[in-house]
Amino acid sequence: MSDIIFHHYPNSPFSEKVRLIFGFKKLAWKSVTIPSVMPKPKLTALTGGYRRTPVLQIGADIYCDTALIADVLEKIAPTPTLYPAEIAGLSRTLAQWADSTLFWTMIAYVFQPAAVPYLLGPVTPEQMKAFSADRAAMRGNAPRMSVAEATGSLTEYLRRLDNMLAGGNPYLLGAQASIADFSVYHSMWFLQIPQPLAGILDCAPHLKEWIARMALIGHHQSENMLADTALEIAHDCTATSTEKHPFVDVHGVALGDRVAIMPTDYAIDPVEGELLISTDTEFAVRRTDPQAGEVTVHFPRLGFQLKKL
Repeated sequence: MSDIIFHHYPNSPFSEKVRLIFGFKKLAWKSVTIPSVMPKPKLTALTGGYRRTPVLQIGADIYCDTALIADVLEKIAPTPTLYPAEIAGLSRTLAQWADSTLFWTMIAYVFQPAAVPYLLGPVTPEQMKAFSADRAAMRGNAPRMSVAEATGSLTEYLRRLDNMLAGGNPYLLGAQASIADFSVYHSMWFLQIPQPLAGILDCAPHLKEWIARMALIGHHQSENMLADTALEIAHDCTATSTEKHPFVDVHGVALGDRVAIMPTDYAIDPVEGELLISTDTEFAVRRTDPQAGEVTVHFPRLGFQLKKL
């Protein structure tokens, strides 16, 4: 198998979710640091325009969205599992809530003026303007929760999560860690960075103990890699995802059709290509770039939409 190449930046919450999964599964990985805002020309050469962070690369296969990335890592290293059989459906459902509702509530709470120096570091007014413009473009016209509403909602969510741990189980859904723990953790990790605001966690003592326990998993072994090297690897490899997949169509398309795939909620920049995979859980398109060569870009079905061109 080719190296696991991870495109991310240090303060990205969703990247922390995957970094901790690397630690959980004891997977070695190559680290490519990307810009936190657009433009990201070397990453765009691989993805075709997908702008969210992180992205996983294995040779010429490019995987977008952490829900799909987690499934890919599960196939590479099935044990320890992210999806214990008796709680697989529940853990995926809780993870989806955490990656959406919990995450956006946490973001609305933490991006207060007192938190910005902790989250972004010493930025110039121009850099702050660029960051704000980038995130506004990502969210589009989606409404943003007020700090007051976010504070109230987040406090209640923290209490509910705390209650899940009150019986003494080490993880949210029992004795075994699951994808739910990693999806909840990344928001809790980011919540602790702006120290003036982290006191909101004091209402959830069991959750604070769980956060510390999750952090001990670590990120396992990583080595830095240049973005140019990752592009060369993609260019020189052939995508391995060419095995037969059960074709599932609800769009009136056929394999080989020219399509665009994009998120359904925010950062809806389309990625165009030749439809290569359409299953119950995944889409993938084949596309060609002068720098990356021929690559296959993968997306989860849930949370993404397909349009025939």
